[in-house]
Amino acid sequence: MKHKFPVGTHVFFTASNVARPAASGTYEVIRLLPTEGDDCQYRIKSSTEAFERVAKESQLVVS
Repeated sequence: MKHKFPVGTHVFFTASNVARPAASGTYEVIRLLPTEGDDCQYRIKSSTEAFERVAKESQLVVS
């Protein structure tokens, strides 16, 4: 399975309320991670947060 968003892409993250609460908003793709099931994963970072998050491709759209 191929990742849709390359490193450096700015994406809009839609947080899932079922999992850990997270702020929706614009993030930058920092690293490509292995797929989980049928969904690619990414490490993303917001300029407003001091830490990185892990997001599934289904939670991201190009901003």
